[in-house]
Amino acid sequence: MENATKALLMAAGVLIGLAILSLAVYLFTTFGVASAEMHGQIEQDRINQFNAQFTSYQQRNDLTIYDIITVVNLAKNNNEYYELNTSTNSNNYITVNAELKSGSKANLERQSTEELQELIKKETDINNMIDYTDENGTTYKGLYHYSCTVTVNDNTRRVNLIRFYKN
Repeated sequence: MENATKALLMAAGVLIGLAILSLAVYLFTTFGVASAEMHGQIEQDRINQFNAQFTSYQQRNDLTIYDIITVVNLAKNNNEYYELNTSTNSNNYITVNAELKSGSKANLERQSTEELQELIKKETDINNMIDYTDENGTTYKGLYHYSCTVTVNDNTRRVNLIRFYKN
């Protein structure tokens, strides 16, 4: 009888040990999944914050050359900071194209500061301005207005193409 009691105590100890081990494995797995989900959410928030710099211009039809240059500088700074180029990092590289009053321009993010300043001069020249009429019937000259579309890469979920076009 004593041996049976000892055997039952040993079996109970083994079962309790297995239960504790199972609980530890379950908690480790649960915390690992929660941690991965939290990391994924933080990464998605970071991507959304990055994209918001560019998507804030979408759905607007009152953009001027100054807004375009702002976006170009954001793209240029991003590409330079991460040392991106179209041949090796095409998924993350940000391209800015524009159909401007003074002509279509591709890859504005590759333009030098001097070239961008020359573009501003052309666009803000009084001869390139457009006549606007306010609600009182007063006509005045103003900068040409543009709209834009933003394309997000399916793989990286980051903005990779911004297109400006004439209204």
